Amino acid sequence: MTQISLNTPAPDFTLQDFKGESVSLSDFHGKAHILLVFNRGFA
Repeated sequence: MTQISLNTPAPDFTLQDFKGESVSLSDFHGKAHILLVFNRGFA
């Protein structure tokens, strides 16, 4: 996995939403707020 440096812009990435549609970080460029939620699962 590529490491990301602190205090630098996040790299663009694409994931699927709950409907199976692709969503990219760049889709939100210029928007006021972005909330990213990552579910790590349960151990």
